[in-house]
Amino acid sequence: MSGADMVLHVLSQEHVNTIFGYSGGAILPTYDAIFRYNESHDREPEKQIRLIVPANEQGAGFMAAGYARASGNVGVCLVTSGPGATNTVTPVRDCMADSIPMVLISGQVARAAIGTDAFQEASVFNIMSACAKHVFLVTDPLKLEATLRTAFEIARTGRPGPVVVDIPKDIQNWIGEYQGGGVLELKGYRDRMKSQQVFSRMLPQKADAFFDLLENSHRPLVYAGGGVINSNSGSEFKEFIERYRIPVVTTLMGIGSLSTTHALNYHMLGMHGTAYANYAVEDCDLLIAIGARFDDRVVGNPHKFAPNARAIAQIDIDPSEICKVKNADWHHVGDIRSTLISLCEHKAAIGKDYSAWHVHLQSIRSTHRMDFDRESELIQPYYVIEELNRITNGDAIITTGVGQHQMWAAQYCEFRGSRMFLTSGGMGTMGFGLPAAIGAQVANPERLVIDIDGDGSLRMNFGEMETATTYNLPVKVLLFNNFGDGMVRQWQKLYFSDRFSGSDKSLHRKDFVKSAEADGFEFAKRITKNGEVTKALAEFISFQGPAFLEVIIDPDAGVYPMVGPGQPYSKMVTGPFIMQREQGVAPTDELPYSIDKSDMF
Repeated sequence: MSGADMVLHVLSQEHVNTIFGYSGGAILPTYDAIFRYNESHDREPEKQIRLIVPANEQGAGFMAAGYARASGNVGVCLVTSGPGATNTVTPVRDCMADSIPMVLISGQVARAAIGTDAFQEASVFNIMSACAKHVFLVTDPLKLEATLRTAFEIARTGRPGPVVVDIPKDIQNWIGEYQGGGVLELKGYRDRMKSQQVFSRMLPQKADAFFDLLENSHRPLVYAGGGVINSNSGSEFKEFIERYRIPVVTTLMGIGSLSTTHALNYHMLGMHGTAYANYAVEDCDLLIAIGARFDDRVVGNPHKFAPNARAIAQIDIDPSEICKVKNADWHHVGDIRSTLISLCEHKAAIGKDYSAWHVHLQSIRSTHRMDFDRESELIQPYYVIEELNRITNGDAIITTGVGQHQMWAAQYCEFRGSRMFLTSGGMGTMGFGLPAAIGAQVANPERLVIDIDGDGSLRMNFGEMETATTYNLPVKVLLFNNFGDGMVRQWQKLYFSDRFSGSDKSLHRKDFVKSAEADGFEFAKRITKNGEVTKALAEFISFQGPAFLEVIIDPDAGVYPMVGPGQPYSKMVTGPFIMQREQGVAPTDELPYSIDKSDMF
């Protein structure tokens, strides 16, 4: 069979059921192979591979990423050479930043033309090497099958990430014998994976050392990141937390690792974390980082992060993350799921009573709770999300673009489990929300998927509105329109004396509702008054098909709390509606409180 046919057969072996991609000359043989492969399985539709064609290759990459984030499976993107491949640089880097498994297959000019500046040629290997977990340029047709299988192996093993496979057109047209098995010999990578498996076994003395830290602590706190979700450790994480009664704060990527309604979940920490989560970090005496990398949006000032922590423990699958930003007094490199199981098996319970610590945290959650101007005549985005929670009961998959709306969703949305909040964390990529929602909807056709977006972010990939209607995907697009780049404006207010350079979009003339209607949305509405919110949301959510709702919000609505870049949590600004505590309040080892334990879970 042809090399292109081999590509399809390997994808089938890897249980791929959807490809997101845009065609072009250098990848045409493989697109033809998709048509013929599906035609040959006409009587077995369950074996066919669905093709979703976006408006732009960047959209295809984010759709594959949304599919991977929502399902836990490897997302697949298929594009042509030159601009087709370079348009996917941002999604590839985005997946790398958030440890998302994706395989990007790009066409390349024929081998004889490589390096001649041929039509639509780009050095994908060099460009992507700085962005991906691994890049392959296939130059030997006999290694095509093995290369593709190896790409999937690398994408999903260890710390997940994107892998790029660049296939010259003449190799796609090459005719050879399909082997049906085999991978490349990557001794270094596989040896590293094997050594991690060996050393990731929790030795009894190492587990003892962890529990020594825990039992000597009065105020332990777990800091959970995206690694908990990427490792599919939700149930094990919940058991670990409840068994030892340790409160939790999460990163942006860790939202959903534990239900946001759980009594021990104190929500997101960091630059725009809840005030009570950040105060918990300030007050803890033992910080246990699980699948989190101490990034700058969380840590702020590394030297002043968790200032009362006498010890830090860190669990991560990537050894390069251990002690990278903060020194860990105890650490373990390994799969999070197996590590948590090992710890729970090692010690069924601990004798320490953390009741006083729980009462202290409940007190600061009550005193420093999230709040906003509830008397304003202008629509407040926080109120809209509170109403959305009431309707969805925390069971919707939420995607976002990047900016204020992203933080409002992170702060106020309820999530009952993992893989329900899909957002661009490490890269912070505007335009992520809509295509990611399409990918998530394809992965979960029966689930409610909502893209909470901003007018700036939505513009970035607005062409994908038509993709949703073309495939009749019932994605709901909830647009918060504040006529500008709200987060940039907020920073300009705080740090640039109200000089709104490049962030004011009030002169833009786009009618989002008319544009949505032009793209085939049968439900497309705009609301401007508080009294319209509840009814409009109910109609929007219940509509059977793609739906678009534009909410004109208070242009001065801000994201609070806020910890300035490079600042410690003690400098956190809570805004006008969230109470800020007095400086210099230091916790004591034995807080003078008691608690009714029956109310804890």
